Amino acid sequence: MHRSFGFVLLIGFFSIIAFAQNGSELKQAVTEKAAAVDNSPLVLAKATLAAHGGDKLKKMKSLVLRGSVDVTGAFSMVIPATFMLVIAGDRYVFELNNPIQPLKQIYDGKRTYSSGYELPPVTSLGFPLLPKIGETGYIVAALPEAKKKKKGFRVTTPDGFYTDFFVDEKTSQIKGYESSYDVDGRTVTTSVEIDEFQTVEGVIIPKKYSQRFDLGQMTAYANFKTKEILVNSPIADDVFTIPK
Repeated sequence: MHRSFGFVLLIGFFSIIAFAQNGSELKQAVTEKAAAVDNSPLVLAKATLAAHGGDKLKKMKSLVLRGSVDVTGAFSMVIPATFMLVIAGDRYVFELNNPIQPLKQIYDGKRTYSSGYELPPVTSLGFPLLPKIGETGYIVAALPEAKKKKKGFRVTTPDGFYTDFFVDEKTSQIKGYESSYDVDGRTVTTSVEIDEFQTVEGVIIPKKYSQRFDLGQMTAYANFKTKEILVNSPIADDVFTIPK
């Protein structure tokens, strides 16, 4: 928090010193009050970025997540699966391994490969958007009117994807987020609620969270439990090789 301090010339009059100190305290109180009510989207976004590691998050070179996920779909059938996400700059690999329909998506920096459904870019939705706050082309705006009762902000990417982030009042960390996107002509709406974070290399990363997918005619749920989180570990280029 920005604070301004004045220097008082001590000339032996304690009453003047006391007056100056009281005035400084009053000015500080006014400054803190003004900051507390400043809920502009960009201020909230920057506070959230800081709450998740600030410069360490923005300078993060790579992120690796591995864990388990239980997917609940039609007829309330629970499908156990595992997942892996590797991000290095704009490149990424996402794998969802299950006995029914495994999914893999790769972006090598130029091209995208998908087995099964083609998903929106992993780096254009949710938590991976936070390091982009303040960068050219990433627009920070207020939440839409229907969500104004929640504390948060919207981030829209240069390619038009958006995420509405909802922020914890006390910690300024994200407690959830929502977004909508198009898949093969269908609008998919997804929402995430975060239950647990883990701090790795000074970066606060969602570890345990639940996700809801509204597919129009069907709603699916997924409970993610991350078992391994690596930050700034070396990533070989062949990890992002697209199959021929």
